[in-house]
Order: sequence, then C-alpha cells, then structure tokens
Amino acid sequence: MKKMAHKLEDIAEQIHRSFEVSTSERDRALAQARTLTRHCANAIRAVHRDDGNLARQHLDEARNLVQSLRENLKNLPGLFYAGYTQDALKEYAEASLVFALINNNDFPEPEDLNLEPAIYLKGLAEAVGELRRRVLDMLMKNNASEAGRLLAEMDDIYAILVTMDYPDAITGGLRRLTDVARAIIERTRGDFTLSLRHERLEDSIRELEIRLDQSNQSE
Repeated sequence: MKKMAHKLEDIAEQIHRSFEVSTSERDRALAQARTLTRHCANAIRAVHRDDGNLARQHLDEARNLVQSLRENLKNLPGLFYAGYTQDALKEYAEASLVFALINNNDFPEPEDLNLEPAIYLKGLAEAVGELRRRVLDMLMKNNASEAGRLLAEMDDIYAILVTMDYPDAITGGLRRLTDVARAIIERTRGDFTLSLRHERLEDSIRELEIRLDQSNQSE
C-alpha cells in the first residue's frame, strides 16, 4: 500500500508540474494575444490614415508575436488552438491582407504569414469589411477609379471564399463569414452605383450650365 501511495504521489507531482507549465504558458499566451490584436487594430487604423510606415511597424511587431506564440505553444496544441489565440491570429491575417489590398501590394500567402489555411481565409473574409470602409472613403474623395478597384478586389475575394464548401469543423466557421462578406459587398456595390450616378448627374448639370452660359454670351 505504501508503495502504491508513493507512486500516486509521484504521479500527482508530475501532473502538478505539467499544470503549472500549462498555466504559465496560458497566461503568457493570453497577454501576447491581446498585444497581437492591439497591433493589428493599430495597423489597420494606420492604413486607413495612409500612414504606411506606421502600419508596417505594427505589422512587424505582430509578426514577431505570431512567431513567439508558435514557439511557446508548439508542445501545447490545446492552448495554441484555443479561441483567444486563434482569434488573434485571424486579426493578424486580416491586418496583413488589408495592408496588401489597399496598397495594391503583392498578395501574401498563408505560408508568408505563417498561418493555417482556415485562419488565413477567415482573415480574408473579414478584410472585406475594411475594404468597404476604404471604398466609401474613396467615394467621398471623388476617387471613383480607386473605389472601383477595391470593389473588384472584394468581388475576387468572395469568388474564392464561396468555393470553400467544406464542413465548419474544417474551415472554422468560414461559411458564416462568407455570407457576411456577400452582404457587405452587395451594400458596397449599391453605394458605388449611386455615387457614380450622382457624379454623372453633376457632370451633366455642369455641362448644361456651360452650354447655357455660352449661349447667353453669344446673344
């Protein structure tokens, strides 16, 4: 009996050590995930303000945190695939893709970002919302050509997302985000069309005023 009791104590001590390590790594991962999310949000904010240098700085910090999370949790998959970690990685995917799309840069692949395909695609789907914001900004600045380019990018994204017809257990719930992206694109196309019509109407009125002025001067 004493031998069994000692054995159980040894097992319990091993479990204690394992739990202590897991708890410590969980706390560190939570802190890193929060910081990663903050850098991603700041990067997107800088992109919308056309501050490319600041956006790159935040993305560089985010990239370092992604690598750190992978290294720290490589032996703790339960923590790496926990919701808070995966959500932070999705934010990194979104920020990186938004930066590339708005600046018309080379499109990063999942391997470039060190992300799994499902997380990459979820970030891509959520990037559509930021592209809508940029399209509206461009329309307010009378930059219809740039707004049209971004709307075309949104269409291309949806065309890819809709082909990913796999179970949610594989894609991590991508179907819902794809449906949201479609609704965003439809609203954006409507806003873009109305803006073009308004612009054309203003041009027509302006041309009419010029012709009337010329006609009055000739008389």
